[in-house]
Amino acid sequence: MPEPDPTPPPPPPPAPAPAPTRRLTVAQALIAFLARQFTERDGERHRLIDAVWGIFGHGNVAGLGQALVEAGGAMRYVQGRNEQAMVHAAVGYARQSGRLSAQAVTTSIGPGATNLVTGAALATINRLPVLLLPGDTFATRPADPVLQQLEARAAGDVSVNDALRPVSAYFDRVTRPEALIPAALAAMRVLTDPAETGAVTLALPQDVQAEAYDWPAEFFAERTWRVRRQAPDPDELADAVRLVRAARRPLLVAGGGVRHSRAESALAAFADVTGIPVATTQAGKGALPYDHPCEVGGVGHTGTATADELARAADLVIGVGTRWSDFSTASATLFSDPAVRFLNINVTGFDAHKLAAHPLVGDARTALEALTDGIAAAGGHRVDPSYAAGYAEGKRRWEARVDAAFAADDDLAVPTQGQVVGALDALVTADDIVINAAGSLPGDLHKLWRARSLDQYHVEYGYSCMGYEIPAAIGVMTAASPGRPVWALVGDGTYLMNPTEIVTAVQQRLPLKLVVVQNHGYASIGGLSESVGAEGFGTAYRFRAGARAEGAFTGDPLPVDLAANAASLGMRVLRAKTVRDLREALAAAREADTPTCVYVETGTADTVSAVPPAQAWWDVPVAETAGRPAAVRAREAYDSNRANRRRHL
Repeated sequence: MPEPDPTPPPPPPPAPAPAPTRRLTVAQALIAFLARQFTERDGERHRLIDAVWGIFGHGNVAGLGQALVEAGGAMRYVQGRNEQAMVHAAVGYARQSGRLSAQAVTTSIGPGATNLVTGAALATINRLPVLLLPGDTFATRPADPVLQQLEARAAGDVSVNDALRPVSAYFDRVTRPEALIPAALAAMRVLTDPAETGAVTLALPQDVQAEAYDWPAEFFAERTWRVRRQAPDPDELADAVRLVRAARRPLLVAGGGVRHSRAESALAAFADVTGIPVATTQAGKGALPYDHPCEVGGVGHTGTATADELARAADLVIGVGTRWSDFSTASATLFSDPAVRFLNINVTGFDAHKLAAHPLVGDARTALEALTDGIAAAGGHRVDPSYAAGYAEGKRRWEARVDAAFAADDDLAVPTQGQVVGALDALVTADDIVINAAGSLPGDLHKLWRARSLDQYHVEYGYSCMGYEIPAAIGVMTAASPGRPVWALVGDGTYLMNPTEIVTAVQQRLPLKLVVVQNHGYASIGGLSESVGAEGFGTAYRFRAGARAEGAFTGDPLPVDLAANAASLGMRVLRAKTVRDLREALAAAREADTPTCVYVETGTADTVSAVPPAQAWWDVPVAETAGRPAAVRAREAYDSNRANRRRHL
């Protein structure tokens, strides 16, 4: 039997020191976390969450409200007036920031949260990042129901915030403190992923917001999220090179992805080398300056005759950073050459495969540079000189039509809407930023505006949301270089939807330039109503005809004074009654250092200054059977146009 070892066993190793923690509420931890998130692209670092917009109620005042007080200068707070408008402002900020920086929006539960839905849809449709932090009902259910709780009889875990699920790129409900850690990290990943970004929602039950927890210190370490520039697949690139070199009538359509990628120089280099004409969607307008030899204007229903004629004859259509909406494709009637093929450059495979295209999945700048180099390595390619001369002549003819729409023979006449656009177009430089979203102005701007820089033209047309312009302008002004003039262009219908953030511009002393075009109704839908046989019904802001309440709205215009309303909210207002007044008022507004509104009532467009009509069709179904002649005629035209639709397979 062996002798026992007299040597005592070594002492056990000391227990590891407990990991450092911080005891904070969930709301305090979230704000501290957000303050330490950054993005990086091309060696440039940006703060990911620049500020939190908020309107406080019982669902967030004691949680996120208190946390923002606690954070002090670590997180900037901006006071909003309308929840939807706060999202619009954050979206404007994100677009101007190139999706490298975003803003958050916090609301109470109930109507404050549901008011976010429209803005969230706009953000996700336009692929723009915004972080939504709505309060939610109690996770612990101390009373059931509580104030503003939706009682879903078949699902106890449903709240009104679930309405945000289908319009969010990412959604989570943080029902326990420790669940915030994976939820917050996932939220940042989606916000910074060019292929996934949009509205990101973290629903925060009001009791959980105020609950304390011992957080690991690592949660609050600075994190830098690299915004990737995905390179294209070599085989897809080789296919793309062959397609471009084989094309004889190619057309490139630039979308918003060119802007988000900052790919304008790569696009210009590609166009310079190949001579391929470049048309633009609403989101892509400005990708090339209007005076670049290859730039041929907007494409689709609101496009130029030059671009649309090229689209109809194209044998190859190269889409760069576009999601191919029905306005861009003229409801699948525009690209009519029987042999037309598509090449889509897009950071998402989802969009790259649309129209049965040959995909080139990758970042717009990286892919364009690779395509340009690949064409050069294969022996180069340039369009035939006769093709280039043809689109140059088409562009010259269109510019003459733009000049006619802008022209005013009588400076003392009431201006048309085309002349309003023309007066502003003549005044601005590449520094100015023009913002619009809805009504008849987007169509006029897409056809007529001469974009001088990548970010001058800011028309939100993915959702075409009335009420976007004023709050978006505030977000843009926050992100843009100081001193850049920012214009919000709205019609009377849009103004009435959402003027409340004028107060925010006044409060923040932002020199917003607001142009209100008063045409006494929904001009765009009024024209559409006439074209589809609905005879303009319900689209004018007028009294009913006659004394009976059921009469048609064909009486005198309503005595609504929107200029007085803007003044009551704190703006300086300049009323322009003539073309001369308009020019003087716009010039004064541009130089103003306080929020300034130019208010103008427009007259009926005449044959000299009329904006050119649509150059391509848009599918709005017309009544298949009707007793009124206008609808019968409209249906005949509709059937004729829809016969030209095709599926590109």
